[in-house]
Amino acid sequence: MRPPLPPFDEESARQKVQAAEDAWNSRDPERVAAAYSEDSQWRNRDEFFSGRAAIAEFLTRKWEREIEYALRKDLWAFSGNRIAVRFQYESRDASGQWWRSYGNEQWEFDDEGYMRRREASINDVAIDESERRIFGPRPEDERGAPIPLQ
Repeated sequence: MRPPLPPFDEESARQKVQAAEDAWNSRDPERVAAAYSEDSQWRNRDEFFSGRAAIAEFLTRKWEREIEYALRKDLWAFSGNRIAVRFQYESRDASGQWWRSYGNEQWEFDDEGYMRRREASINDVAIDESERRIFGPRPEDERGAPIPLQ
């Protein structure tokens, strides 16, 4: 079991979103993959794959490329066993260019609280290092705060 379990109310949906943000900010592919069902199906940008092993492999590649990755997720909507989030993250590439990535995710959970489907649409915007505003994991006093549009 991976609580909180569906059906979600606002509090349990927010807990699930914060747990996901915390895991992704660890940049630990195995820790993140453990939140997904064994046969979880993913669409991330233009990639489609399924299963925990494929998720861990994808995340390993991602964090080799997206250096100093730091993420914020925000609950958008929830119903039954589904949650929608919007997110932003910042990272730099090997050349030193900083990026802010904006996206939306649709999540579907099984009865044991594992995510069985994740669909992510993401756009990247080049930013100057001076424009950064996401630095590492979210401090405790900022948990639950909405993320700005820009």
